[in-house]
Amino acid sequence: MIELLAPAGDLERAKVAFDYGADAVFIGGKRFSLRAKASNFDLVQIKEAVDYAHQFQKKLFVTVNMLPHEDDLDGLDEYLKELNQCQVDAIIVASLSIAKRAIDLNLNFEVHLSTQLSITNSKAIEFYKSIGIDRVVLARELDLSMIESIQSKHLIDTEIFIHGGMCVNYSGRCTLSNQMTLRDANRGGCAQSCRWYYAFKIGDELISDQMHPFTMSSKDLQTLKWIKRFVELKVNSLKIEGRMKSAHYLAVVVGTYRRLIDAIVTNTYSESLKIIFIYHKKQMSYSVLSVIF
Repeated sequence: MIELLAPAGDLERAKVAFDYGADAVFIGGKRFSLRAKASNFDLVQIKEAVDYAHQFQKKLFVTVNMLPHEDDLDGLDEYLKELNQCQVDAIIVASLSIAKRAIDLNLNFEVHLSTQLSITNSKAIEFYKSIGIDRVVLARELDLSMIESIQSKHLIDTEIFIHGGMCVNYSGRCTLSNQMTLRDANRGGCAQSCRWYYAFKIGDELISDQMHPFTMSSKDLQTLKWIKRFVELKVNSLKIEGRMKSAHYLAVVVGTYRRLIDAIVTNTYSESLKIIFIYHKKQMSYSVLSVIF
């Protein structure tokens, strides 16, 4: 069964994601995680989220996905062991040093590699498999034909993003935020500078205005019409982005993808499945409103 993986910024939103059909939820802890502005979970809350997930035979993943500097690694072993005691099902990492340490400690959870490692080919996956990695999150820069090629090898579990924000920098490795605000996006401080509105000039001529502002960010990802192909390709996990999104957003988006995936897997999907969208200009994204059978 293909996994639907949802984000959550706090315990309430984690429960909402599970209740609306997520098979697994990924969260961030108070340490070693990106999205520092999310509420994030202390160890007590992580344990509560794990227990909530496991009572429904679902899974809880914790992001340990910062790119650490030398002094960021203090206390890493203790933190990984604490996550193991909480019985989390996997950690998601962007640093091979953290991945290697988790593997060497021989803990019970799986180690998944983040999209930030820019995994774009099967040779890289072969290497990661050889060192004990359990799952890779493919780079968001891959198109469908590239995903098809990688999936044909069936090397280890794969995960792809299907909905949410698309970083303007390659695989999320941003330096813009740090340059403009002294907030390091790769260590949990992203200011989302790419989503700001800018005055755009060519020479002395102002091209943008309040009615037509310039922004570097793309529209958010939305892949409803490709879900059937992802199921056919045996992608293991379909991932929704957005640990800072609201509970309402999670309920609508997770619930919509859940119903669609179930219809495809049970062969009840048909062209009569109608998807209605609302375009949110402020967010530069498409958000699913409802599904009508």
